[in-house]
Amino acid sequence: MAKNYLENLLGENERVVLETHQHWFVLFNKIFLEIILIAIIVAAVIIASTFYSVATYGFILVLVLLVGLVRDVMVWQNNAFIVTNRRVIQLSGVFSKNVVDSSLEKVNDVKMSQSFFGRMFDFGDIEILTASELGVNLFHEIANPVEFKTAMLNAKEKLGFEEMGAVAHAIEDIPSMIEKLDSLRKRGILSESEFQQKKAELLAKM
Repeated sequence: MAKNYLENLLGENERVVLETHQHWFVLFNKIFLEIILIAIIVAAVIIASTFYSVATYGFILVLVLLVGLVRDVMVWQNNAFIVTNRRVIQLSGVFSKNVVDSSLEKVNDVKMSQSFFGRMFDFGDIEILTASELGVNLFHEIANPVEFKTAMLNAKEKLGFEEMGAVAHAIEDIPSMIEKLDSLRKRGILSESEFQQKKAELLAKM
């Protein structure tokens, strides 16, 4: 579901460069207590298996804890940080989705911070400073922060080259467009004044 939703967010000719999530430490921190409680309750139920009421209540508690554990895993899995060739996307929510975009064109600076353990286990914080109204995007304890930052900066640089290439391609097309306009003029479809006006507009773009 998450992959299909992300694909629907992408524009024409937009592609995913890198996708990451919060580090597994974040997930483990949320589900550790649930795992311990499930293990204790299961052990207690096994020991007191002769007592039907104890086993029943134990089963209900385990079921509730398992639901909470699955929910935490799904929330972690659906909280994604994506770099495309045009923007940075923060996607969250299991059923209701929340999407925050930062256009690469508006990214002014990227800050990364890693603790000692962050460097050991490859996680950290990424702070994106933009020229948009949002101002600052903070991605907390994401996995592979160095790779994420590098992918984003590389995509921003390539975006500039792609824009320059598009402009250059458009300029190269101007002479052929003038030739087509001249052909229309000779065939009487365009008047001389209309031809000169369109020609002047195209030449002004060079």
